[in-house]
Amino acid sequence: MAEEILPEGNVRLAARAASRDDAIREAGEVLVEVGAVDPAYLDSMLEREASVSTYMGNFLAIPHGTNEAKNHIRRSALSVIRYDEPVDWGGEEARFVVGIAGIENEHLEILSKIAIIFSDDEAVARLLAAGSAKELHTLLSEVNEP
Repeated sequence: MAEEILPEGNVRLAARAASRDDAIREAGEVLVEVGAVDPAYLDSMLEREASVSTYMGNFLAIPHGTNEAKNHIRRSALSVIRYDEPVDWGGEEARFVVGIAGIENEHLEILSKIAIIFSDDEAVARLLAAGSAKELHTLLSEVNEP
């Protein structure tokens, strides 16, 4: 069986992030920790954000690296951090920061699954109400399904 894109350990709850860039670093550091990306991928996540916002609406931001950084990805993975206090994302409020690393075009499929979950206001309300990282992971587990 292939490794899960989003294992339970990649889901974290955090009180707050000092800034958008700190939130991007936190999401990227989870991907580095689990061996999905090289540390250089983090820089490309910040680089992409500087050129185009990855805020998607419904409290969701999906920072990911530039196309030039694909060689820094070892395997596809997600990290999810839910913040108790909204992160100012260029004037929008992000509560969920989802770091994405996708081999080849896998990131498009992963993005699609995340977008479907977050397009449902009731699902977002359940994600906001989740009492633990484990519960949050369970609610997001469909991203692991092929």
